[in-house]
Formats: sequence, structure tokens, C-alpha cells
Amino acid sequence: VQLQASGGGLMQAGGSLRLSCAASDRTFRMYAMGWFRQAPGKEREFVAAINWSGGSSYYADSVKGRFTISRDNAKNTVYLQMNSLKPEDTAVYYCAAGPRGSVVAERYDYWGQGTQVTVSS
Repeated sequence: VQLQASGGGLMQAGGSLRLSCAASDRTFRMYAMGWFRQAPGKEREFVAAINWSGGSSYYADSVKGRFTISRDNAKNTVYLQMNSLKPEDTAVYYCAAGPRGSVVAERYDYWGQGTQVTVSS
């Protein structure tokens, strides 16, 4: 499955953005989906994940209560709603697909190209 992430941009602290990740085909609904991010000079880190049905999701502590992951299997798309953005959320955000949700990047088989999110103070 091919993944295309979009929705990034420049936002002031306290603002909101919604990222989207569109999959190329209906096999999307077979996969758990995750969002990761990578800031300059830092390792890629887990942000959020959701199971194949959307019935279960979990988050990194740093985004819990501010970010929400969701999916629409009819549209082959996963979303990341980001509220109360902080400068430390600045990173390239990647979506990923795997057989089950995980906080470990290596457990995902397919990756999108990334979308830049920049939060100014």
C-alpha cells in the first residue's frame, strides 16, 4: 500500500492542524496505522496509533489530550487532529501502516513521505 501524507504547515502556538494520510487502495483497512515525527537532529518518535477498525488508539505522553488519531476506512484515510500546538511539536510527520499498532517504527511496513509541521512561538 502507498501512503500520501498532507496537511502540514506553519501555525502559531496554540493553534490547530489536521494531517491526513491517504492510502492507495482498500488494503488500507487491513492495517493498523501510526503517526511518527522527526525533529531536526532528533530520532523519529512515536506520536499515535490506531487499530484497523478504529476502535482502539493510543498516544505518546507528549501529545495525549491534545492530538487525536482517527480513520475513515471508506476513504482509505487516517487523520491526526492536532490541537493546542506547541513549538516542540515542530517536526516532519510521517504516517505508517503495519499489521498491528505499535510504538516501534520498525514494526510498520509502509511509510508515507512526511509532511512538515512548524509551530512558531
